[in-house]
Amino acid sequence: MQITQALEDLSHVLGERLSRSKSDLAQHGQSESYFPETLPDAVVWPESEAELRRIVQICARHDVPLVGWGAGTSLEGHALAARGGVVVDFARMNKILEIRQADMDVTVQPGVTREALNEELRATGLFFPVDPGANASLGGMAMTRASGTTTVRYGTMRDNVMGLRAVLADGRVIHTGTRARKSAAGYDLTGLFVGSEGTLGLVTELTLRLHGIPEATSAGICAFPDMGSAVEAVQETIQMGIPMARIEFACADTARAFNAYAGTSMPEAPHLMVEFHGSRESTQQDANRFAEIVADHDGSRFEWSAREEERRALWAMRHNGYYAILASQKGARAVVTDICVPISRLAQAVEETQMDIAASPLNGPILGHVGDGNFHAILLVDPEDPAQLDVAKALSHRMAERALMLGGTCTGEHGIGMGKTDLMEAEHGAGWDVMGEIKRALDPKGLMNPGKLVRGN
Repeated sequence: MQITQALEDLSHVLGERLSRSKSDLAQHGQSESYFPETLPDAVVWPESEAELRRIVQICARHDVPLVGWGAGTSLEGHALAARGGVVVDFARMNKILEIRQADMDVTVQPGVTREALNEELRATGLFFPVDPGANASLGGMAMTRASGTTTVRYGTMRDNVMGLRAVLADGRVIHTGTRARKSAAGYDLTGLFVGSEGTLGLVTELTLRLHGIPEATSAGICAFPDMGSAVEAVQETIQMGIPMARIEFACADTARAFNAYAGTSMPEAPHLMVEFHGSRESTQQDANRFAEIVADHDGSRFEWSAREEERRALWAMRHNGYYAILASQKGARAVVTDICVPISRLAQAVEETQMDIAASPLNGPILGHVGDGNFHAILLVDPEDPAQLDVAKALSHRMAERALMLGGTCTGEHGIGMGKTDLMEAEHGAGWDVMGEIKRALDPKGLMNPGKLVRGN
């Protein structure tokens, strides 16, 4: 790596939009999760595809690694410069390029956040539904194949990215996909890039599928005597065909954290938080049918509302769940892990995970997107105690092994990064080697986000 010459060449292209200041390096060397500070050699802020292409060409010439950076909210160390090099911050590539209302799609630059996009879309009657909780950048969401609270109805980023443009490691610019609703033309390169975690190239544009804002929305919450009852209620709801827009789970420890953090008065018991989209009549009917299922599974009275302020308050509490749980243990950091299993095995996965955590010295509240079999454990550790981190990693590993045994995946939405690479062979077998071959074909020098996702990268 010839970093000194590379940075000199980059400075001629970018001027003050290249930084080596301690504060900028520190800002881009941090993770939302437990990973230690990992400083890059420099940070750059491109403003166009042409500039990004020049950045990639210069770094390729000098064998300097490149790591994309969106909002920095990923949880498996995806955006950390594991082998040094240049972090590419997309904050200035944040334009909404074209909204096509009639076709219900939009083209954006990767630095646009999901909240900014939906604010711009408000007057059109359309919205972008993928909601991972954090106000993440859409480029980062695409690269991690993000999903979240609305997946049960609207799908993941895989389902909502129609096409993209990307700069490859050799400086070539490619476009994938079309704005047509389907295509039978060749390999699905869009699907290949969505979830690639920046290891195949750097995205410069995304074309996204939009959805109509529903006429009416209602949301509510209910408690259950135990985890199994709550999960069984979810299974029956899905099997009955009730069209949920969101259906979230929070364990008793999470409810306790919500109360302390947000001043709520939730019973310290497992809860479901749900939302319905549709007409005024259909959302009321769906809420009533769901209330009957809740009662059949010994749940508390289902309290729901169509009032916007109450709905927003409910989901603000859920989205702040991670920070509420962190605040429940002073000075703690978290190993935040997720798995996803077939819905029929969800109760077993959750209950066995709870038993594992209870037998450990750690606190580990659980949250889940139970409508699609996905849940998260927030394993709290003292950052000054390496032994606690080891325990948390072992718990996370057992969760992942359990998910694979039950026919699921080691991560439903957080991704692999550098935190779960040791699980890829168990999940994919020889398929993991094929991923490495694709990586080497597109990036033979291994410069695009090295140290992540694939073997020997």
